[in-house]
Amino acid sequence: MQDILERLGRVGLVPVVKLDRAEDATPLAEALLAGGLPCAEITFRTAAAPAAIKAIADNCPDMLVGAGTVLTVAQAEQAIASGAKFVVSPGFSASVVDWCLAREIPVLPGVATPTDVMAALEKGLKVLKFFPAEAYGGVNTLKALSAPFGGIKYMPTGGVSAKNMADYLALPSVHAVGGSWMVEGKLISSGNFAEITRLAAEAVALVKQARP
Repeated sequence: MQDILERLGRVGLVPVVKLDRAEDATPLAEALLAGGLPCAEITFRTAAAPAAIKAIADNCPDMLVGAGTVLTVAQAEQAIASGAKFVVSPGFSASVVDWCLAREIPVLPGVATPTDVMAALEKGLKVLKFFPAEAYGGVNTLKALSAPFGGIKYMPTGGVSAKNMADYLALPSVHAVGGSWMVEGKLISSGNFAEITRLAAEAVALVKQARP
């Protein structure tokens, strides 16, 4: 479990992907890998998510694929059965967290307040999703949260872009960032995977600049 979280931290950027068609999953994963991004969070915002996760898990063994927007234990079960290696939620669900921890599955619940962080601490979690990052004060809020919760790392997601990613990654409390600008729906639907590779490579370069 810790190894997967460490891998996400080393990459520094997790593409947050919404797929309408499962058949786009493998070429998308290949495009991200070609750009140097070996991880992806496939969101459960569409019915295609389980099949998309399975396609990536089956066809792209070098890709660390996880499930995002997981709201229920049933979705977590479906995600793991499909091949997801980690689970991300937009908020804190004790039932989802407990289910994952009982099976040693890395889980990153969403937090936005000190109360949320304390709920996660009670479960022994050390890496959390900060969502929606920009709407909840962004870098300044993370700086404030780091004072009382020094041992916690965050994956800010929501409003993170190529323009502000470095500001987040400069914070010691940031484990990685989550973003979707390199995997926009119009690029996927039009089959413009070459542009996804280019944007992924650009993003990887930005991560390296922010974390020399």
